[in-house]
Amino acid sequence: MKLFEPYDLAGLQLANRVVMAPMTRARAATEVPDEQTALYYRQRASAGLIITEGLPVSEEGRGYLYVPGIYNDSQGDGWSHVTRGVHEEGGRIFAQLWHVGRVSHTSLQPNQRAPVGPTGEAASNVTAFALTAAGQPGPVPVSTPRALGTEEITRITSDFVAAARRAIDAGFDGVEIHGANGYLFEQFINGALNDRTDRYGGSVANRLRFLLDTLDAVGTEIGMSRVGVRISPFGRLYDMRPYPSEAETWVEIAAAFQARKVAYIHLSDQLTIGAEKMPQDFPRNFRHTYHGTLIAAGGFNRDTAEEALNRGDLDLIAVGRGFIANPDLVDRWRHSLPLTVADRATFYGTLGAKGYTDYPTWAEQEKQ
Repeated sequence: MKLFEPYDLAGLQLANRVVMAPMTRARAATEVPDEQTALYYRQRASAGLIITEGLPVSEEGRGYLYVPGIYNDSQGDGWSHVTRGVHEEGGRIFAQLWHVGRVSHTSLQPNQRAPVGPTGEAASNVTAFALTAAGQPGPVPVSTPRALGTEEITRITSDFVAAARRAIDAGFDGVEIHGANGYLFEQFINGALNDRTDRYGGSVANRLRFLLDTLDAVGTEIGMSRVGVRISPFGRLYDMRPYPSEAETWVEIAAAFQARKVAYIHLSDQLTIGAEKMPQDFPRNFRHTYHGTLIAAGGFNRDTAEEALNRGDLDLIAVGRGFIANPDLVDRWRHSLPLTVADRATFYGTLGAKGYTDYPTWAEQEKQ
């Protein structure tokens, strides 16, 4: 099967075409990756490529408790243990760099300031993961953001550059810029939300400027062949709304990525995370303009993954939930073995090993 063939990702050799998709698990009590974090990723290193959970590039970029960041030396040291373990098992791993923008709460921000975004409009019916009024971790309505000043935006680009450098120094094979799922970059891209009148608002080119300037800066720092980007075309998560130039926006961004020769583009189909499905023919249409490595995530099983590869729509297939309860997912797919069903109650925010590192491989199950 094509799914299990090796793949050359911009000079990085992958053992197969199965990618472990980024999944926020909120398991790091001190927001520094620990021994459980290292074990979790090591257990799943048979994936052709692992993309980590989103790693905030700054305190300001946080929207969720217990998420390990990549903005200080302690975090960098912690991630070096993670990358070492994955590499010892023969795996490859990219760090997903993240800024949530307005999807945050004042309690998570430095000095309890307002979160930032392209506009001062709060996201409707959206929650962050913070301390509730009772002092317990849980969902809380996001706070009203503060619109970033024009001169501030380069500061955030610098945060991404510093995080990318720290990630490479920690042993990551590359980084993925999180431009999807209603977070900061998509907030700027979305023409219904972005009401700016400066050079970051209005035209398609202006709305793409922040992401592309950041991509250029990160590529200059670590090499563009080490940089992927995640986007969610026609995404509606976290109060993203349709706008007249939406189709034009994604055509233009495809051309921009093609010109830059990025490591890959990663499409996030939001059907499995509670939003509308990406148009079925989008990957094929995207290929008309962008000819590099294309990954997509969105509820694939072994058969639908193989079909997408054989059609030529995609080069790599990202899988999230399947890896939660099946650290050896690639081998289970390869040998048509049954899959363990994950405990949804432990998907997110439960500290400790339960539902995180205690799922056995098929061989371990058989012994038990």
